[in-house]
Amino acid sequence: MSRVHNFSAGPAALPESVLRQAQEEMLDWHGVGASIVELSHRGPEFIQVASEAEADLRKLMSIPDDYAVLFLGGGATTVQALLPLNFAAPGQVADYVVTGHWGKTALKQVKPYVAANVAATSEADGFRSIPARESWQLSKDAAYVHVTANETIHGVEFRDEHYPRSGDVGDVPLFADFSSSIASEPLDVSKFGVIYAGAQKNLGPVGITVVIIRRDLLERAGQPRADILDYRSHVKGESMLNTPPSWNWYLLGLTVKWMLAEGGVEEFARRSARKSALLYDVIDGSGGFYRNEVDKAVRSRMNVPFFLHDEALDKPFLKEAEGAGLISLKGHRALGGMRASIYNAMPEAGVQALADFMRDFRQRHG
Repeated sequence: MSRVHNFSAGPAALPESVLRQAQEEMLDWHGVGASIVELSHRGPEFIQVASEAEADLRKLMSIPDDYAVLFLGGGATTVQALLPLNFAAPGQVADYVVTGHWGKTALKQVKPYVAANVAATSEADGFRSIPARESWQLSKDAAYVHVTANETIHGVEFRDEHYPRSGDVGDVPLFADFSSSIASEPLDVSKFGVIYAGAQKNLGPVGITVVIIRRDLLERAGQPRADILDYRSHVKGESMLNTPPSWNWYLLGLTVKWMLAEGGVEEFARRSARKSALLYDVIDGSGGFYRNEVDKAVRSRMNVPFFLHDEALDKPFLKEAEGAGLISLKGHRALGGMRASIYNAMPEAGVQALADFMRDFRQRHG
């Protein structure tokens, strides 16, 4: 069997060694005679898996002890709806910085629960930039300020200099959706009140979400909500208030172990810089055959959207790419064009193969 290079934005490629280990352990996990997905989430076997996953993620991301870590079913959109219920008082304002499709989605989820204020948006320029920090119109006494660290569709990524500095927002915590860029580089977790991420891009399979919460925020009363929607209850129940997606949690744990073994976030930051540079160099050096419209200062290292100079070439590009073992390059329907997602599990050889193909395609069709 020959595996292709999968540039899907999510569910995304998983490390091959992780898939092979899961395959090997599928029928018999560590000699117990049953699959981990068949065993009780309350039993010692799965408790071991869960505990190791949290310990390893804390090590990988240098998560301080005063932060709780949750592993919950669902995706980031569910978290977006739960943030105001847990951390905003009824009628309280929450500030949102909108830099793409998923920022708009986050804003949509909270409008039934808070007075959502768009503190800044780059929609006027087609989400090709991040509004300068001094232009943000922040509310006084907001519940939190929310940003989308990396826009999967539009290919816009916050860099460290774009986040508010200490004192910029007073005591208002910064909440961030890191679904597309979590664990791809070193991050000072202490700058954030909440970090959350759907796992299906950098951390593992679809169906499980990581939520990292500064513990003092759990003291907020929030709004009336069912117990199953209360993050305090999930923390107390150690992410097992209901039956968790145990197989997904197990695969997430294997993926985190793989990242640690590969050298951790520092190593993946180096790889991401090299991989993204390969593609942007091809695009920028194509004389307009390919184009990326994002401000170079905020181009994503994880998701590289690009357009061919003639839309009539889109179908041939995708067909020929698939024939070359390069799949899932079609852009999101909201934007069109192409998109190469190059998360941690994408090897540099895969990105080099795509860069070589793009040069060859241009030579033949230019």
